[in-house]
Order: sequence, then C-alpha cells, then structure tokens
Amino acid sequence: MTARVVVADDQAVVREGIVMLLGLLPGIEVVGSAKDGEEAVAQVAEHAPDVVLMDLRMPRCDGVEATRRIRERFPGTQVVVLTTFEDDDSLFPALRAGARGYLTKDAGGDEIVRAVEAVLSGEVGLSPTVQRRLLEQVTAGPLQAAGGAPEPPDGMTPREAEVLSLIAEGMSNADIARTLHISQATVKSHINNLFAKAGLRDRAQAVRYAYMRGLVRPPGRTFT
Repeated sequence: MTARVVVADDQAVVREGIVMLLGLLPGIEVVGSAKDGEEAVAQVAEHAPDVVLMDLRMPRCDGVEATRRIRERFPGTQVVVLTTFEDDDSLFPALRAGARGYLTKDAGGDEIVRAVEAVLSGEVGLSPTVQRRLLEQVTAGPLQAAGGAPEPPDGMTPREAEVLSLIAEGMSNADIARTLHISQATVKSHINNLFAKAGLRDRAQAVRYAYMRGLVRPPGRTFT
C-alpha cells in the first residue's frame, strides 16, 4: 500500500528537501505541498491524502490550527507533525488538535516511514525524544504528586485503565495482550469498554486522554 502524503512547511528549501526525501522512500507518494496552514487545508481538500506532514510555525494559519481544521473536515486524513520544536507549548496543542504523530526535523527517512505507517494503522507515531518528553511530563505531574496510583476515571475498571495506559505508551493490541498475559480478544473488549466510558473515538484520542488524566505509567508502576 502506498501512502499519499502532503508536505506543509513555510520554508521553501526545507519543504523541497522533505519532498525530495519522501520521493526516495518506499511506500510513500507525495501528492502536494503547502507553504502555510491555509494551503495545507486546501491541498487536503483537493487531493484527499492519507497523511499530512505538518510544520507548526507557519504564517497565516499555523500548523496547530491547520491540524484542527483538517481533522474536523477531513477525518480520513491523518496528521504527523514534523517540526524543529518539541517544547510543551508546541507538543501538547498539536496533540490536542488531533495530530497522531509528532517528529522533529532530525528524524531520518526510516523514522518518517514508521510514523506514517503507524498512524495509518491506528497507532501513534511519536519520536523517541517526544515519548520521553511526554513521560517526563506525566511523572512530574498527577501520578507523582498523588504518591500512588490514580483512581481510574469515568468508571473504568483498573484493568481498563491499565490497557489505556499501555495504548498511550504506543503498544499494539498484540503487545498489550503479551504484556498482560491475556488474549487479543480480551484486549479488544477492554478497549471497546473504555472507549465507550470515556467517549473516545480512536487511539489518538485515547493517547491524549491518558496523558491529560495522568494514566501513563512510570516504570514499575501498576494500577491496583
């Protein structure tokens, strides 16, 4: 399967370089490019790509607002942020707007391909540095302050909360099944239940929800 991609970046040299790189990668076809968020939304409307690689700091309409518009109007198109910035003021607004992947511009071709494949399969595509940043934020926040495991929110069982935390850590259903020593059918049942209780539509929303509720587990922490 070939992923159809639009590239959005306000710097022409960077944008053209990314387009050139993507043209050399297997399984990716660049169908358009944009110099700002307004053009990115227009390109999505015209080409219906599978994924937009989105810069954040752009004129007229920035990447966060463009991501929000794309996810609202064209839910079949996923967004992977590709930016220089990985600070909280860039990262969390992008995830809340609907981005399902977040890479920095030092990412290699293989990492970009993995992120694109991940978001197209319903997973999240986060660079290792971004995953560490999110975990640092969580371990410095509600879990640590509470001095113990948080109460599962929205009527979830402890097991459902644990499954949600593993989704937020980037695990597939098969990974979760192996980690918890349960069947994939049981994992799917837990996911269906927790999605219903929390009002979630997909795994990207689940990741954002888990981070906002402090459900991502620091190493060695379990829900009891």
